[in-house]
Amino acid sequence: MSTPARYDFDTVIDRRGTWCVQWDGVADRFGVDGLLPFTISDMDFETAPEVLTALRARLDHGVLGYTTWQQDDFRSAIAHWFATRYGTEIDTGRLVYGPSVLSQLSQLLQMWTAEGDGVVVHTPTYDGFRKAITGLGRELRGVPVEDAAALERELARADAKVLVLCSPHNPTGRVWTEAELRETAALARRHGVAVISDEIHADFVHDGHRHVPWTRVGGDGRWALISSGSKSFNFPALTGSYGIIGDPADRVEFLRRMETAEGLASPAVLSLTAHIAAYREGGPWLDAVREYVAGNLALVAERLNGAFPELAWEPPQAGYLAWIDVRPLGVDDEALQRVLIEREKVAVMPGAVYGAPGFLRLNAGCPRSKVEAGMAALVRGVRGVRAVR
Repeated sequence: MSTPARYDFDTVIDRRGTWCVQWDGVADRFGVDGLLPFTISDMDFETAPEVLTALRARLDHGVLGYTTWQQDDFRSAIAHWFATRYGTEIDTGRLVYGPSVLSQLSQLLQMWTAEGDGVVVHTPTYDGFRKAITGLGRELRGVPVEDAAALERELARADAKVLVLCSPHNPTGRVWTEAELRETAALARRHGVAVISDEIHADFVHDGHRHVPWTRVGGDGRWALISSGSKSFNFPALTGSYGIIGDPADRVEFLRRMETAEGLASPAVLSLTAHIAAYREGGPWLDAVREYVAGNLALVAERLNGAFPELAWEPPQAGYLAWIDVRPLGVDDEALQRVLIEREKVAVMPGAVYGAPGFLRLNAGCPRSKVEAGMAALVRGVRGVRAVR
């Protein structure tokens, strides 16, 4: 695949010593420093040059006082993005702001549920969802990604109050079709269940698939779409996210809680700046990085299937996270992790983190040379474990 010459994703940028969770924090999760990490879902690329230019200009102004997200530059940039990327018109009067997608999720769960209520999620489950739901004393109820009957059974339970939908799904990369989403919306309305649709991975849908925002299907049910440009454009350290809430009264209550109970009177100005630049000018960069990542995922498939044809692994429909089912290889999860960490010196997320033993989640949002090194280590690690069985 060719990538426009104006963007360089091959150059390795040293992130060590920058307080980076993926590189500097690897020992916190894996117990060893200095591993080559394929872990937390941020990318090893600079953000779009258009975003960096806007950030520098804002810093050059020199005054970084209190600011507001309720202004047309920010709101119209989001509307522009939805219109040009998804062919979807949004009502900017429904927009809200939060420090992160997970902070919005927490606030909405507190609005729409009480302790002990059931919150339905798809399994495997992003660990941030698990922590937010159980940390608030709600009961997490998982249903397999492909099991529509199980989803309906869980939504029909009397104390099921919210469905947290990851769209596209993390960690599997599954993209829901419009028909599936409409059926899910109808089920939620039928059973009086609110829907929180986390769409932070939406911009990374790969060719042959199409993301449908929840605003297109939510109708008059109780719902919220929560998202951020931080995942697509790789600026999570700036914080900042936005949401669209269906019911006007729910929107007013959400804002009240954020501004009073949470003390969110002023958002991060650099987050606003980055979002505006990304959504107005960053489309070509995003298209290029998505194409590059698709090449990385194709490389993962080539290396995995070349070494272990029984896997028949296919790249995800969305995202830069390779979700790998290693169960056909008959290797022990703990033994594989020991070999990868102690001998191969790489860190790959074990599926058990997401409630799915026997899987791995490998971050391919990085220069191709890193993917090459990671796949070589993974193949050697699996062969090493199999050799001593």
